[in-house]
Amino acid sequence: MPKCKGCGAEIIWIGTLGGKSIPCDPQPVAYWEKPKAKGKIVTKNGMVLSCEFSGDLNKATGIGYISHWSTCPKANDFKRKRV
Repeated sequence: MPKCKGCGAEIIWIGTLGGKSIPCDPQPVAYWEKPKAKGKIVTKNGMVLSCEFSGDLNKATGIGYISHWSTCPKANDFKRKRV
């Protein structure tokens, strides 16, 4: 399994509908879709949705993956400097 070059954690790559790939934490999580929520989830088919991460499991929207950029302690090391 691929590892993050910053922190060494295992990651998976998910292709987005726009043709880019997002590094994600490999553990799938339940999510509750909510427009304009602060949480973001990446679905298996590459959709990035705003969501909540807690609620009634019987009413969960689905299962997805959290972007590793939001959990990596070294994420700031990968941000491109603006010119």
